[in-house]
Amino acid sequence: MKAVVYHHYGSPEMLHVEEIQKPVPGRDEVLVKVHAVSVNDWDLGLLRGKPLVNRLLFGLFKPRRKILGSDIAGTIEMVGSNVKQWKVGDEVFGDLSGRWGGFAEYAVAPAAALMLKPPGMNFEQAAAVPQAALLALQGLRNKMTVQKGHHVLINGGGGGAGTFAIQMAKSVGATVTAVDSASKLETMLSVGADHVIDYKSEDFTKNGQQYDLILDLAAYHSIFDYKKSLTPNGRYI
Repeated sequence: MKAVVYHHYGSPEMLHVEEIQKPVPGRDEVLVKVHAVSVNDWDLGLLRGKPLVNRLLFGLFKPRRKILGSDIAGTIEMVGSNVKQWKVGDEVFGDLSGRWGGFAEYAVAPAAALMLKPPGMNFEQAAAVPQAALLALQGLRNKMTVQKGHHVLINGGGGGAGTFAIQMAKSVGATVTAVDSASKLETMLSVGADHVIDYKSEDFTKNGQQYDLILDLAAYHSIFDYKKSLTPNGRYI
């Protein structure tokens, strides 16, 4: 099979296509024919070998994992002997973080790492979900659960996790203010944001507004800057 591999840390020029052996799933794994895979920030960090923790975990001088790509969507082609919940032909999507391997024609995945792809969602849409949507969900349920009537600010609302977070917060009746660059304001409004802020023209920590939750996906302020923007029982995540 063909796969996009890298043998040295560095820029995207380190990536190239190679013909490698098709993997075989273990007893608790499945083999997925990959139809789509998304690119996440973690992929770039592993490619560059930065920050240092990536090298400590995955190879100090050279990467131990040669194929990047975690968020996949595809069709199950083979199932391990212990796998009962999946069968050949099932259309699935999931997150391979920790093992990666999605930038290839086929990838092995733990059976528990996958979910059935909704019939109304194509493979490209499904592959865009796992990491970004999970980060958004975790952020909105960390220490408090966002509810109807809450005022939520999402810093970095125009990115992958941010656009999911806007939609999730709106779905429970929260009022959402989203912050990002001017080029992303229309996108944030289109997915449901009530108010948008261009961070280059306005510092939301200085406008006097307060929020029940600040979900910070950009982190370009000191955490101490946010205190005055929180309600008395507000949370910063």
